[in-house]
Amino acid sequence: MHIAWLGKKSPFCGNVTYSREITNALLDRGYRVTFLHFAQPQEAEEEAHPESAEVPLPFLFKSQILTIPSLKSRKLLTNALRRLKPDIVHASLTLSPLDFRLPEICAELGLPLVATFHPAFDRKVRSITSGTQHLTYQLYAPCLANYDRVIVFSDLQRDLLNKLGVPDDRLVVIPNGVDTQRYAPGPSAAKVELGAERLFVYQGRLSPEKNVESLLKGWRQAEMGPTCQLAIMGSGPLENSLKLFYDDDNILWLGYVSDVQRRIDLLRGADGFILPSFVEGLSLSLLEAMACGTACVATDAGADGEVLANGAGIVLDPQRVAVQLQTILPLLRDHPEIAQLLGRKARERVLSRYTLSANISALERLYDTVTAPSAVALGL
Repeated sequence: MHIAWLGKKSPFCGNVTYSREITNALLDRGYRVTFLHFAQPQEAEEEAHPESAEVPLPFLFKSQILTIPSLKSRKLLTNALRRLKPDIVHASLTLSPLDFRLPEICAELGLPLVATFHPAFDRKVRSITSGTQHLTYQLYAPCLANYDRVIVFSDLQRDLLNKLGVPDDRLVVIPNGVDTQRYAPGPSAAKVELGAERLFVYQGRLSPEKNVESLLKGWRQAEMGPTCQLAIMGSGPLENSLKLFYDDDNILWLGYVSDVQRRIDLLRGADGFILPSFVEGLSLSLLEAMACGTACVATDAGADGEVLANGAGIVLDPQRVAVQLQTILPLLRDHPEIAQLLGRKARERVLSRYTLSANISALERLYDTVTAPSAVALGL
């Protein structure tokens, strides 16, 4: 089967990781994958699969959140799909105006079309951030109803889109998954390297919806001491202002860490992983930390609370992150046996529900269903 994958390769975000992991796994299973993405032709490829093929699409603007294609991109995409003649098009939606034209383009070419819908959400409208994300869902729902299938990461996300008018038979829940062979407990030099007796880690964008300032406030108020280090992995629009106001000696600003093995080393060595987001989808960073056997603390945003439910981690209220961390952080610092127990339970949860292998198998079944002759004839 030939899959035309439309997604992101830069700048780094969860969508980039998702596209890389899924397409590489599909290639490893023998599928032919052509990756169409917004890029300048001269952009260097990182971590390319040896059998991957690429088609760059021109753009006017590209960020972690939004992509604005050039006026020529639709024509170039249409011509590329006409030339490639794939069996199916899978769009890992990049929040771009082109997302709304894809059903029309694929219908014109007679190609089945599947989407993965990534935008973060909260099951309750509790803040301006979650309200804005809810508007994104409202904007996209009429368009998503025209895709053959739409992949979402949790029942909560499916129910929200269903209420907004996307037919239930178009929605498929396939949770994110991680490579549990690669992301696994193991030796780590991170604490020695960073000079920490206890190490806590955040990994993600430094942007308003991630609520990192509440984590930093909670860390400072918990008075963790000089032997405890909080490592911040990531970059984003709030990076400079956060670094200015939180220049404490025991807060380490590592920036975006491009080396996957170094990220794994930091996660393996951590006594706790903290994700304080106002809104989420199903965080790959959280699943990676869980797979590494790290005790995890995350807000009940998106599907993350569901992932950590029933003892797999500690779930926070997005509106009370700083206050709750004042109690939780010293507990994990002073009782390493609790952190170790939570880490074991976190890995068990990933192994039972969130492996990349299971994700790809579910995706294969979906592709077979959508490309079946009867489905194509019925336009399903």
